[in-house]
Amino acid sequence: MSTFTLAAADPVAHVINHPFMVNADGWWLWSSAQTNMVITAIIMIFGGFIVAKAVSTGAEGDGHHRWVTKSRFGHTVEVICGYLRENTVRPLLNERTNMYMPFLWTVFFFILINNLLGLIPLLDAQNLLNPEMAAEHRAFIGGTATQSIYVTAALSLLAGLMINYAGLKEMGIKSYIGHMTGGVPVKPLYLPIVALVFLIEFAGTFIKPIALSIRLFANMTAGHILVAVLLGFAADGFGNLGIIGLPVGVVSSVAVIAIYFLELFVAFLQAFVFMFLTTVFISLLAHHGEHDHDHEGAPAHA
Repeated sequence: MSTFTLAAADPVAHVINHPFMVNADGWWLWSSAQTNMVITAIIMIFGGFIVAKAVSTGAEGDGHHRWVTKSRFGHTVEVICGYLRENTVRPLLNERTNMYMPFLWTVFFFILINNLLGLIPLLDAQNLLNPEMAAEHRAFIGGTATQSIYVTAALSLLAGLMINYAGLKEMGIKSYIGHMTGGVPVKPLYLPIVALVFLIEFAGTFIKPIALSIRLFANMTAGHILVAVLLGFAADGFGNLGIIGLPVGVVSSVAVIAIYFLELFVAFLQAFVFMFLTTVFISLLAHHGEHDHDHEGAPAHA
């Protein structure tokens, strides 16, 4: 009932971040999204230990079974990690794959777990247990952390730093700065073009992470609000039984179930897309470096 009530009153409130502790100046000291992220970190840390133990090589006395993963959960995570590394990242980064996989795996699972937590009605359970806090629009837990533009911006900032760090490490400072000109010769005749290309490339270093941030934010916001809206329709339908109300309630309830399965898929998809595009952007700087070296080895033209 709490879920229906919240969805019917304000679908957006079902999704957005809520303050828990606020100081006298109105600054949020703690919010529901922060709790979700702490829970995600705890799950990743302890889950990592569980998976590491499950995939570790057993004693020699176990025979060929020493190479077999020891739990279904560990095997599932192992398969996901293996697919991301061998089928997604390695074709793009080649020999640099193992260097960046810890970061890319962390980004993927951090986003994925937060996306999945957003599908659990933790906020509604809290409102049911503590109506006073709900009336004050405060919450200790719940919502969707990856719906917050601040969270997605922080993730994109880290991705942007890693992308440019990888470029500097791969090409060096001179080639990294050189790729900003797109290979246009730095000569007096070409200075206007060099300036224009430099501005575009420089803007691209910010646009790429911003695009990652907005994509994740928009997808998680839209999907979760849709679920809340359908719950609102279901609540109104069953609350006003009649010729129209009952069919609306039934259809909305069925639609909610279908959309929830879709949101499960989207939770995995958006985590994958964020990680994949970060990998693509890292690989593009490497290609720029190869492009610059090709220009250096080519004969000069007047």
